[in-house]
Amino acid sequence: MSQPNTPFRRYYLPFRGMFDPCPPIGPKVYVVPPNVLTGFQPPDYPQFPPLEALRKGTLWEPFFDYYESPYRK
Repeated sequence: MSQPNTPFRRYYLPFRGMFDPCPPIGPKVYVVPPNVLTGFQPPDYPQFPPLEALRKGTLWEPFFDYYESPYRK
C-alpha cells in the first residue's frame, strides 16, 4: 500500500482472487471519527472559543477532524 495508516484515516487493499476477471482495485480508505478512539472524556479537555467552535462544528479540539478527500489528486 502506498499510504501509511494514521489513527483517523486507514487504508486497506481489497481481496482479489486468483481467477478474478475484473481489473484490480487500488487501495481503499475509510475515516475513523475521533470520538470513537476516546474511551471517556477527561475533565479538562481543551476547548475552542465559542465562535471558532461554531465554524468547526465541535467545542472540543481533539474531536475536530478536517476532512480532505484522499482520492483527489
